[in-house]
Amino acid sequence: MRVGRRFGEAYRALEVQAKRTRNECLAVCAATQQVVAQRNTPTAVPHHRGRLFQVAYTRVLGFRRAEELLRHGFRPVTVVGNEQARRVLSVSSERYLLFILGHNALAATREEMVNWIRSRYAGARILALNGPHERLVSADFNAPVNEPHIWMQQVRLALAQGNDTLGDGNYGG
Repeated sequence: MRVGRRFGEAYRALEVQAKRTRNECLAVCAATQQVVAQRNTPTAVPHHRGRLFQVAYTRVLGFRRAEELLRHGFRPVTVVGNEQARRVLSVSSERYLLFILGHNALAATREEMVNWIRSRYAGARILALNGPHERLVSADFNAPVNEPHIWMQQVRLALAQGNDTLGDGNYGG
């Protein structure tokens, strides 16, 4: 389904379509070719409780991280930018346990997204991917963006523990 300017209308049509089938249903923005909503998404691995939502700040990097997550059995919802994230999350009925924030934005932009997520998803965890010598203090987890083996461990830890109390979760390297 292609989405133009009438996002709400397309989203309602997606909901109707998803109720009629067990197949995965997607709404794609006609202008950017990005998935803006999903329904009937299969669970990646049965032991993972909850979904992943990734906010990337460039298409290419978001796509690469989504591929990496898929290779490890996760099915992330990926959007580009805070505005698109707010738009998708405002109409989503999914329960996300982990939000991943990309590194390619100003700290203030990423902090704004952390605050917005926390105001709407109590108990959700936030993993901030950071460049060298960077850290997003308000995130639950921090990891170097160029070391997927480290941030993938943080993803597994956050999902394995769900809403339980987590340790520090910050990479000190």
